[in-house]
Amino acid sequence: MAYVVAQPCVDVLDRSCVDACPVDCIYPGERMAYIQPDECVDCGACEQVCPVGAIYYEEDIPEEWSGFTRINAEVFTDVGSPGGASDADVLTDHELVSALPTGEAGA
Repeated sequence: MAYVVAQPCVDVLDRSCVDACPVDCIYPGERMAYIQPDECVDCGACEQVCPVGAIYYEEDIPEEWSGFTRINAEVFTDVGSPGGASDADVLTDHELVSALPTGEAGA
């Protein structure tokens, strides 16, 4: 299990979660952040600081955003487990995130 960043993060990218993560497993994309599920230690530090309530424990994600569990995992298909976001490049957003209209955060 891991934490998941959901749709309310799209076009917000506050980065509070990135700063709070003790294992550096939250990677910024162009429109939202993504949690690398294999690197996440399920501490919940990110969930507590997210100003838009976009981070959920995988089992607790609302049904309307359940697809973001898959989205967070799939964005790492090509990059694998980079071993820390501090030195990583900005990720290319998942195609479903890229396709969302601007201003659709939380929709």
